[in-house]
Parts: sequence; C-alpha cells; structure tokens
Amino acid sequence: MPWSRILSGIVAIALALCATLLGGWYYTSMVAVLIFLGQQEYFNLVRARGIAPAAKTTMVSSQVLLAICTLDGSLADAVMPLAGTLICFYLLFQPKFATIADISASIMGLFYTGYMPSYLVRLRAIDSVAFSNLPLGGYWPTSWTDFWQNANSASLPQGLTVTLLTFLCIWAADIGAYIIGRCFGKTRLTEISPKKTVEGAVFGITSSVGVALAGAHYINLPIPLLTGLALGLLIGIASLLGDLTESMLKRDAGVKDSGQLIPGHGGILDRTDSYIFTFPLVYYFVTLLLPLVPY
Repeated sequence: MPWSRILSGIVAIALALCATLLGGWYYTSMVAVLIFLGQQEYFNLVRARGIAPAAKTTMVSSQVLLAICTLDGSLADAVMPLAGTLICFYLLFQPKFATIADISASIMGLFYTGYMPSYLVRLRAIDSVAFSNLPLGGYWPTSWTDFWQNANSASLPQGLTVTLLTFLCIWAADIGAYIIGRCFGKTRLTEISPKKTVEGAVFGITSSVGVALAGAHYINLPIPLLTGLALGLLIGIASLLGDLTESMLKRDAGVKDSGQLIPGHGGILDRTDSYIFTFPLVYYFVTLLLPLVPY
C-alpha cells in the first residue's frame, strides 16, 4: 500500500473523528465541505458525457438542506421537492433547451450528493442538543476517562456513539476488502469494478459485522448479538453497493478516479462513496427499527 495512501488516510480519519466528536455546526461544516467538493466531482463526471446540469442551483440547494438538517431535522425532507422544483424552473428558462438528461443529472446530483449525505448530519444530531456544552451546538468531553467509561450508557448522545460505530464499520469493511482482495482475491466480483473480488467483498462485510458486534456490546444496544449482526451486515453491504455505484458513474464517464484531491485515494467521491447509502439506512435502523427491539 503506497505511503501517500496511508498518510492521507490517517489524516482524513483524524479529521473525521475530531469533527464527529464536536458535532453541531463544527461537524456540519465538515460535511458541507465534503458535499461541495463531491458535487463538483459529480458534475465534472456528468459534463464528461456532454450533459449540462443545473450545477450551481443544485449545490446551493444542498447546502441549504444541510443547514436545515442541523437546525431542525424534521424540516429537511421538505427541501428535496422544493429544490427539485427550483432546479426544473432554472433549466426551463435557460437560453438552450434543457434535455431529459440535463434534468435527470441535476436531480440525481441533488439526491446522490446532497440529500443522501445529509443523513451524516441527521444521524449525529440525535440527542445532540441535550448534551451540547460548546458554542454552535458542539460537544467536548469534560473527562476522557468518563467518556470511555460512559460510552455504554445514556451519558453520551446516541447520535455520537452510533455515528462513530458506523464510521468504524465502514473503515473495517474498506480496509478488510482492500487487503484480502489484494492478497488473496481471485474471483472477480463484477465487471463494473474489475479490481474488486468476491473474497475481498466477503471479508469486508465480515469485518464490518465483527466491528458492529463488538460495538453493539460496548455501547449497550438492545440484544447486541442480534442488533450488532444486523447493523454490521447493513453497513457492510450498503458500503459495498455505494462503492460500486460510484464505480459505475466513473466507468460511464470514462475516468479512473473522480478527482485527484486526496493523494493515493483519488477524489472526494472515491473516498466517501461508501457513506452515501450507508448513513440513511443506519439512521432509519436507529430511529425506526431499534426502538422496536426490547432491552
């Protein structure tokens, strides 16, 4: 594994953990930067196919959506249809007639790189207001000893503990699949991404399950064997499908990487594709399914 890939990965993980711990507008700011850069890469892929999307309107709408998620998550879903309407109106009054591809690519950009990533903020925001002890809705442990000891109790926001667990599962799946795929992978998984192997995919999902099982016990989820297994499978499979979806976009655009911003990794989309479908599923797992499981 190239040193540039290792070092840039360490820096990215450190920044992600720090921002996640802080929460509030600090975390939202990090996600906003990622969405802005990711959407630029997405629209570059779209333009490579000769499509003219409503890029600026979509990017502004996505940032507004993210801010509303931080202020009041219950209002966030109202932004999607409003933003979609605004995008269509914008394209309607352009000098050049918009095509179906222009409209579809714009709405897809709003959904894929704006609406879906907003669940990173929604998940972290669960219980965050009650635990805020910094300006701008932030949180910082008053004692690191108490922080680690209370990680399995109600003394920490559920959004923080579940978000950290989700990150760990995705990283475990990504690293496990990469190492096993490179060392032992022989069976190609799909033509969409020729370097991915069945062996790597299976070990990646298994790694996610292992981390989720340990995390479910540590943060005291109900019936940790069941919820940990379900959460690990959910994250492992969703992160793999997110990776393959971005590979499909790159393949259609005829490029190897979505960008060159991160040394050894490519672009922002290349590093965050595993998160796009995962966090919405984890959010509804926590808010809809988890309350149904008896303690």
